[in-house]
Amino acid sequence: MARIPNDQRLANLHAEALRQYNDIQTALRDERLQCLQDRRFYSICGAQWEGPLYDQYENKPRFEVNKIMLSVIRIVNEYRNNRITVDYIAKDGAEDSLADTCDGLYRADEQDSVANEAYDNAFEEAVGGGIGAFRLRTVYEDDEDEDNDRQRIMFEPIFDADSSVFFDLNSKRQDKSDALFCFVVNSMTRESYKETYNDDPTDWPKIIHQYEFDWATPDVVFVAEYFKVEEVAETIRIFRSIDGTEEKYRQDDFKNDETLEETLIAIGSQEVRQRKIKRKRVRKYIMSGGKVLEDAGYIAGNCIPVVPVYGKRWFVDNVERCMGHVRLAKDAQRLKNMQLSKLGEISALSSVEKPILTPEQVAGHQIMWADDNLKNYPYLLVNPITGADGSTQVQGPLAYTRSAQIPPAMAALLQITESDMKEILGASSQGEQIVSNISGKAVEMIQTRLDMQTFIYMSNFAKGMKRSGEIWLSMARDIYVEEGRKMKVIGRTEEVSTVELMRPKVSETGEVIMENDLSRAKFDVNVDVGPSSSSKRAATVRALTGMMAITDDPQTKQVLQAMAMMNMEGEGIGDVRDFFRKQLLRLGVVKPTEQEAEMLAQEQQMQSQQVDANSIFLQAAAEEATAKAAQARASVIKTVADAGLAKAKTAETLAKTGVEQQNMVMTEIEAAQQAAQGEQIQPVVR
Repeated sequence: MARIPNDQRLANLHAEALRQYNDIQTALRDERLQCLQDRRFYSICGAQWEGPLYDQYENKPRFEVNKIMLSVIRIVNEYRNNRITVDYIAKDGAEDSLADTCDGLYRADEQDSVANEAYDNAFEEAVGGGIGAFRLRTVYEDDEDEDNDRQRIMFEPIFDADSSVFFDLNSKRQDKSDALFCFVVNSMTRESYKETYNDDPTDWPKIIHQYEFDWATPDVVFVAEYFKVEEVAETIRIFRSIDGTEEKYRQDDFKNDETLEETLIAIGSQEVRQRKIKRKRVRKYIMSGGKVLEDAGYIAGNCIPVVPVYGKRWFVDNVERCMGHVRLAKDAQRLKNMQLSKLGEISALSSVEKPILTPEQVAGHQIMWADDNLKNYPYLLVNPITGADGSTQVQGPLAYTRSAQIPPAMAALLQITESDMKEILGASSQGEQIVSNISGKAVEMIQTRLDMQTFIYMSNFAKGMKRSGEIWLSMARDIYVEEGRKMKVIGRTEEVSTVELMRPKVSETGEVIMENDLSRAKFDVNVDVGPSSSSKRAATVRALTGMMAITDDPQTKQVLQAMAMMNMEGEGIGDVRDFFRKQLLRLGVVKPTEQEAEMLAQEQQMQSQQVDANSIFLQAAAEEATAKAAQARASVIKTVADAGLAKAKTAETLAKTGVEQQNMVMTEIEAAQQAAQGEQIQPVVR
């Protein structure tokens, strides 16, 4: 099969793109034009009179009392007060530190690229017209550093999405994840076009125009960005290491690192097989109406980096239709403007009855009658008139003009129109009225009822945010792969920290793994949205303070108090939040970031060292006290023993003394007995 030359391939591609764009415009032009008209209707002064009404009221007052704008602003403010962001969750539901890293990196990219501008524009266009959009794009981290090839992901707004963003007609999903191509039409001045592309301007055939008031295109050239999904054949090379494990490498890995194959062979890995796979890639082209201006090649990720956001969306007759908050209220707003304009015209007419005179009566006195309102003459003069018989006759005014009357039907219609607008747009004034003797719970219920009117817009925007998270993750897997790269991450409570990509780490099994390896990040994307009061933080504080009143556990009260302080809003409260967050970290209530985990580890180490020193001191003191106690006990025992010995000696002495005394007594007794016996035996001498 002969290879098609590149110029011919681009020419065929351009022709195919023009055909696809024409099919989209044919199917969606009327719908998208209504979206554009809706946005003009509420946002541009004078646009509420565009169309046939402008000709009917050409020489009459055309007043506007734009109540739709106030309703749209209320919905937009509700969204801005309750931002929606993405949350990455492991597919098996388990806790994964890499998912938290992705959350922090996503929030950091949002902050660095001022993503709120892109979100706000898309949301307001969706609420006003029915469709909005924003995009993700990779840019160099430092354009001025030639040696820095690192990239970041930026969030950028797409303005006038209803007339500039067009997806594949066969894509039915709301987030357009099933689309095979997409057009983003941008406007440029002719001078800028010539300078950028060095080409004679050929306008891209954009036909969704609103030829009213401020639309002028003589000096504007439209250029289209064309994103096309392609299936790319890719070779996967599988190497077996010396421990028997197998590792897979793409061909791009060897292109990006020329020494990779030599390194694998040097460590004993052997290539065991190869596998051919097909991978989705997105290729970007820039086109004018005449040719392909630039082939930008494959972009990061495998998703079209354009996120559509709808107000209300459905399919009718196989045509995608959408609208916002404005369309159903346009006729009621027009009626109100017409009635007020008519009332203004009636009110502008003089309410003073004016006399009707003949020219003969005011001849010579015209200036007096004309200046009467300014000089307030005490009287006015008229001339007599000549009768039919030629006689002079004095006659007053022939008649008087009457003040304009307001038709009864108009008064009734004004009330009906006002009621209809409240039903369509929602009676937001109910939530603004402060009623005495009403509980906070009742106020919250009223606010929740008002919030339900905006819920469909918040829910549809959440679908767009979910798609944004999927696109960002697919792009991050391709560009956030530098080993040792340190990047900023932002936590849920806006704390800033740093993470190191592809950091070697020893697992529990002793295996060396790469921590924060986004190339293996495959997560589900979750978003949270629901009816809210004017501030979710305020509602959280109320709930926490209520819990504090019914608990008796001191530790639970401490946790609830810290959480309440973390959700408080006010000027200069940031340091207080940090203090209470540290308290919750020490209690193990909230999950720490990497920096906070290191700080806690250092604190625990210092505490353990302090505890060790105290333990050594206390142990020495205890041993000293024990020795002193033993010495004192030995002294007591010796004293007791000495006392016993002395007592024994005393007893012995007493015993010896008693024996001697007894012997002496016995001797004396025996002597006395012997003496007595001697006296009895001795004969009596006569």
